[in-house]
Amino acid sequence: MPGVRDISAEAFITAYSSHLKRSGKLEVPIWVDLVKTGCYKELAPYDPDWYYVRAAAIARHIYLRKDVGIGALTKLHGGRNRRGNRPSHHRESSSSVQRKVCQSLEKIGVLEQTGNGGRRISQDGQRDLDRIATAVIEEQKANESDEEEEEEEEEEEEDEE
Repeated sequence: MPGVRDISAEAFITAYSSHLKRSGKLEVPIWVDLVKTGCYKELAPYDPDWYYVRAAAIARHIYLRKDVGIGALTKLHGGRNRRGNRPSHHRESSSSVQRKVCQSLEKIGVLEQTGNGGRRISQDGQRDLDRIATAVIEEQKANESDEEEEEEEEEEEEDEE
């Protein structure tokens, strides 16, 4: 059975974030349209659905690595701090945002806390993520077969002319 490791990160994250948004179970805080995702940022995210995308990225990251803490997630989602004419440095993202996303995912049963303060994927969460990854792979296969059929039809039309 194909899993999350078998597809690209971009394809999985877009599919899972749209699933989270459609399901309506994920509790989104009221401050998501105001908050910056890191102290090195100048503006809040332009995408109104950035919270779902971040939740999907965190779920995928924790799926691939068994036990992850908030500090590791802040390093993962950090970025370049532009310091004017001085050299840029890497800065960590907001740990509060990472913590709230993890808490939201815990409430819907995707993540669970470990004894050392980290998070890991739950059985239900692993099943959901694998199911969505399988659906993405099947959709990609269907798109590939449709494209092949279209190419064959175009070749037949060219041969007739």
